Amino acid sequence: MSIAGVVGSGRVLATLGLALAWLTGAGLALGLAGCGSSDDDKNYVETPVEQLYNNALDQLGVQEYKKAAKGFEEVDRQHPYSVWATKAQLMAAFAYYQSNKYDDAIIALDRFIQLHPGHRDLAYAYYLKALCYYEQISDVGRDQRVTQQALEALAEVVKRFSGSPYARDARLKVELAIDHLAGKEMAVGRYYQANQQYVGAINRYRVVIERYQTTTHVPEALHRLVESYLSLGVKSEAQENAAVLGFNYPGSEWYQDSYFLMTGEGQRPSDEKPGWFFGLF
Repeated sequence: MSIAGVVGSGRVLATLGLALAWLTGAGLALGLAGCGSSDDDKNYVETPVEQLYNNALDQLGVQEYKKAAKGFEEVDRQHPYSVWATKAQLMAAFAYYQSNKYDDAIIALDRFIQLHPGHRDLAYAYYLKALCYYEQISDVGRDQRVTQQALEALAEVVKRFSGSPYARDARLKVELAIDHLAGKEMAVGRYYQANQQYVGAINRYRVVIERYQTTTHVPEALHRLVESYLSLGVKSEAQENAAVLGFNYPGSEWYQDSYFLMTGEGQRPSDEKPGWFFGLF
């Protein structure tokens, strides 16, 4: 599944999680009438908590996310000790996330996590924070710092809340984030190789093989090592990597390309065996 596809599934899960978090206390909203207090200051009149919260909820319902976020923050500001202040903090973070204001959402979530380490919605807060990083992952041609942040945040969800409904989705996103980091190394390696900087290319491909060995990029990395070592005239290393490729990925297109490079033949031998490359030189 692509990054974009899992981003979409993450938004669905984030929305469902927020709905569940809200529904656990929604029944209290109508029962809070009259709980708000008035300030004696002539220049300021405190708005009842139920009015502030329900107005923000209405804004959220019509996808006015920025207004909703400000409304939920106002609940927390005017009524910091009410039962709705804590929920409003999480709702504000969700509204910021929905409007792609990821930095604001992360700030709000960090505050929620710090203030409420034992809250029943803590797993959701960690998951939503991870999504804020994950959805900012850019193409492999750009800096991948945010990918690393997403990976760390997702791993935290899996570690802390392995039994939660968010852990399964987080695990999938961890795999995709790792694959993305490997893709970045491949892109840099290809650049070096195209510019005949073979040592630099080899170093990048080796990072993929050693650090990201479960990703989809490994077969190509092995083939690119064969190409790079042959370009340097180091046939023994090319032979070794071709053998590893043939043993582990016999059905890969990169295996066939490496076989052609090493033998000059366009077809694989019908009686090939693991390690057959070792007898070529």
